Order: sequence, then C-alpha cells, then structure tokens
Amino acid sequence: MKILIAADYSSYTKRVLTYLAVHKERLVPNHHYSVVHSLLAVPDRAAAFVEAEVVRKFHDDDAGAVFQPIRAFFKHQGIEATFVHPAGHAPDSIANLAEEGKLDLLVMGSRDHIDLVNLGLGSVATKVLAKCATPALLVR
Repeated sequence: MKILIAADYSSYTKRVLTYLAVHKERLVPNHHYSVVHSLLAVPDRAAAFVEAEVVRKFHDDDAGAVFQPIRAFFKHQGIEATFVHPAGHAPDSIANLAEEGKLDLLVMGSRDHIDLVNLGLGSVATKVLAKCATPALLVR
C-alpha cells in the first residue's frame, strides 16, 4: 500500500501522528510511506534578486523543521518513509502527488471548525479532496 501523509506546522499534523501511533494497523513496514510538506514558491520577481542556492536552502530549512519530528516518529516506529517538499500551492501539490503516484491513501489533518464555505473541513483539505480521487483519511 502506498500512503501519502500531508504535513505542515500545525497541530493537525500532530493529530495525524497520534492517530497513526494509536492505530498501529496503519503502520505496516511493507507499506510505502511518503510525507509531503508543500512550500509556497518564491515569486519570480523576488527570486530574481536572490541566488537559486539561497531559495533552495530556505525551502530545505523550512521543510527540515517540519520533517524533523515526523522523521523521529517514523524512526521510533521502525518504519521507513520518504520526504518531499515541492514548491507551489499546497492543495495542487498534494493532489498532484497523490494522483501521479497512484497512491492508495492520502492522510491529512483537518480543522475542527465548521463553516458553510469549507463544509467543516480545512480549506486545504477541501481543495485537495476536490482535486483528486485518491481515498483520503482526514484526522480531526
């Protein structure tokens, strides 16, 4: 089974990891786990004034801060995972990875609040679900 876990700086990512720790049946060593943290792309006009290496380091550092506790979690569980951090609009990046990778499951956190626009889900979760057909597990 190929599983994609969407991660960010929020408490929703911590809830996903807590859910996985409690539901050990979701953490199987022969499954393939990928963790994605989508980064905002540096606008072209701004990037023109900065070397490409500086932008790459900024993205790597940002993703590293998000991935550090998640890497520790997977290591503690004895599970291998790959980590990717594409630059772009988060819903598009997550949906594209799920669809292009022919993944079996997308796992992501979702907000607890309810509003008519987002139907009780976070706006990123709502947009990802609208953009891809990959089955999703939303953790609140």
